[in-house]
Amino acid sequence: MILYILIGVLVLAVLGCVCVVWASRGGPRWVRAVAMVTLLGGEAVRAGQRRSRRRSGGDTFTGDYGGGSD
Repeated sequence: MILYILIGVLVLAVLGCVCVVWASRGGPRWVRAVAMVTLLGGEAVRAGQRRSRRRSGGDTFTGDYGGGSD
């Protein structure tokens, strides 16, 4: 069941990206609307990531892969 949900989300994301490209080339009004929703959704995700990163104290990447000293 979760696989179908993930596939559905992936299909929606791909179709949203197609609409963004088509709208940039002057597509119909409904394509521009779908593209706007897609871009706003991306902005919302990025804003959420910035907020959670700020709350957790910065970047979690330290550059250390856990290897021993050589």
